[in-house]
Amino acid sequence: MTRYQHLANILAQRIEQGLYRSGEKLPSVRNLSQEHGVSISTVQQAYQQLEMLQLIVPQPRSGYFVAPRKAQPPVPSMSRPVQRPVEVTQWDQVLALLYGRGEKGLITLGSGSPDVSQASLKPLWREMNRVIQHNVIDVLNYDELYGRRELREQISRLMLDSGTRVGPDDIVITNGCHGALSAALLSVCKPGDIVAVESPSFHGTMQMLRGFGIKAIEIPTDASTGISVEALELALEQWPIKGVILVPDCNNPLGFIMPEARKKALLSLARRHDIVIFEDDIYGELATDYPRPRTIQSFDIDGRVLLCSSFTKTIAPGLRVGWIVPGRYLDRVLHMKYVVTGTTVPSTQMAVAAFIRDGHYHRHVRRMRQIYRRNMETMTCWVRQYFPCGICVTRPQGGFMLWVELPENVDMIAASQQLREMKIQVAPGSLFSAAGKYRNCLRLNCALVLGEPVRAAVKQIGEVLNGMLDQAPPLSTGSGVGGADE
Repeated sequence: MTRYQHLANILAQRIEQGLYRSGEKLPSVRNLSQEHGVSISTVQQAYQQLEMLQLIVPQPRSGYFVAPRKAQPPVPSMSRPVQRPVEVTQWDQVLALLYGRGEKGLITLGSGSPDVSQASLKPLWREMNRVIQHNVIDVLNYDELYGRRELREQISRLMLDSGTRVGPDDIVITNGCHGALSAALLSVCKPGDIVAVESPSFHGTMQMLRGFGIKAIEIPTDASTGISVEALELALEQWPIKGVILVPDCNNPLGFIMPEARKKALLSLARRHDIVIFEDDIYGELATDYPRPRTIQSFDIDGRVLLCSSFTKTIAPGLRVGWIVPGRYLDRVLHMKYVVTGTTVPSTQMAVAAFIRDGHYHRHVRRMRQIYRRNMETMTCWVRQYFPCGICVTRPQGGFMLWVELPENVDMIAASQQLREMKIQVAPGSLFSAAGKYRNCLRLNCALVLGEPVRAAVKQIGEVLNGMLDQAPPLSTGSGVGGADE
C-alpha cells in the first residue's frame, strides 16, 4: 500500500467513526503533512482519493470538508426464480460478451478478468522465463495425469487457510476452474439429469450445463447470505436433483460469503438427500477479511463435496491452472480429465509452484484484496452518483464483482446493445439466469484500473439508463434480486 493510500484509509476511518462530522472542515494539507510526516503531494493524493470516494468535497480557497452523508442504496432482496428444471439458454448473449475480449478501445465492464497489471506479478513472469530456459525437456513433454506434484503440494498448504486438509494425492490439476467443474459434472451427471444452481449464477457454469445436456433448477438466493437452504430442500422433495453448484465465498455475481452455519446446514441437507455439492471456490482467497472463510468441503466427512478452484482470479487467467479435490469421485475425475483434456501444461504449473513457494503469492493476494476493496467502494460511489434512483446494489464481502438491480422497466439487453456502440461493454443480468431472468440487472467488473475513462463510462451507462426510464411506462411493483417471475 502506498503512503497516500494509507493516509486516505486513516482519514476515511475517522470520517466513518464520526471523528470528522458531516460538513466539518478537515485539517489543512500542510498540517496533515506535519502530523503524519509525509510530503504535501502525498496528502494531496490522499485527499483526491477521498474526493473520488465522495467522502470529502473541496471548496475553493477554503480547503476540504466532509461531504454530507448520502443514504446507501438498499441491497437486493431474495431472488424469486422460476423453480422448475429448465434447459439453459442465453448462449448468444454469452458469445457476444466473449467477442469483446481483446478489442482495442473497449471498456470491458462486463468481463470477469482480474487486474494483471500489478508489479507484484513480476516475480511470476521472471519464474516463467527461468522455467522455460532451464527445464526444456519437462516443459515440452507430457505432464503426469494428476498434475505436477510440486504444485499439488503448494496447493494443499494454501488450502489450510480455508480449513481444507488434503494431501497432494487428493488433488488433481486441471485446465483452470472451468476444467475442474467440467470434470466434476461429467463424473457425476449424465444428459437429462437435474442440477440445482444459485439464482443468479455464473453464466459460464450454466453454459457448461447446457453443453452437457443437464437441466438447471434455479434456487432463490439472498444477496447477503446465499442460497436458500429451505427452498433447496423443497426442490429436493419435488425433483430428482443430482447435486447443487455453489460459489459460497465471494460469490459471482452477488459477492456474499455464505455464513458458516448455513454451509453446515446445506451439507447436512445434501447428506440426507444423498446429493453431491459442486463447490466453486475460485474467489475464496479474495475475501476482504482475513482469515479467509472456510470451504464447505472442510466440513465434509464422506467425500460428497467436489471442491473446484484455480489461480484465474487470484493471479491471471492466461495461466490456465486450476484444480479439483474430488473426494470419493477421484477415479472418475481422473478418467474424465484424460478423456476431455488429457494432461495439463507443465510450464505454468512449475512457475506457479515456485511463485507460491517463495512467498510471492501471499504478498500479491494481500495487495489485490486491498485494491479490489477500494475499487468496489469507488464503483459503488459512481453508480450511486450516475445511475437512476430506485436502484439496489450489493455489498460484496470480497472478489471484484458488483451487482446492480435497476427499476423493472429497464431492459439491460437493449441497453447493452446501445452501450456496445459507444465502446462500453456490460454484462446484462439475464446472462446469469438459466431462464433469462434479471433483464433489469447488470454485473460490473471492479478489477479495472478505475481512472477517468472508466468513470466516464459509468456516467455514460447512467445516461443511457436514465434515457430509457424517461421513455418507459412507469411500474408500481418491486422485483427481488432482479425482476418478476416469467
